[in-house]
Amino acid sequence: MIKVKRVYEPIEKDDGVRILVDRLWPRGIKKEKVDVWLRDIAPSDELRVWFNHDSSKWEEFKRRYFDELDKNPKVEVLLQIIKKGNNVTLLYSAKSPYNNAVALKEYLENKLKSERQEYNNA
Repeated sequence: MIKVKRVYEPIEKDDGVRILVDRLWPRGIKKEKVDVWLRDIAPSDELRVWFNHDSSKWEEFKRRYFDELDKNPKVEVLLQIIKKGNNVTLLYSAKSPYNNAVALKEYLENKLKSERQEYNNA
């Protein structure tokens, strides 16, 4: 299961592997609250600055971010963690519900669904 939550929220038993997916380390957060930091899976600085959590740009942000993810080798690292059957919680620091962790969850779920369909059709 893939969950998404702010890194400032309390740790829960079912969080599983807690993965920070922001490019910058969040203020005031101790390293013990995060299991893995995949900073390179975050959107490029250019995309992040352009988007600026503007909900009117959400769909275009996701399209551009998904294009970046298609070329990002860290996606495979994240997929391997998920495929081990672990619960995974993608952590982010933004206050906005329009953020890269939410988009990344959608991307990963689509990728896993596509892989399952390919496997079932083989």
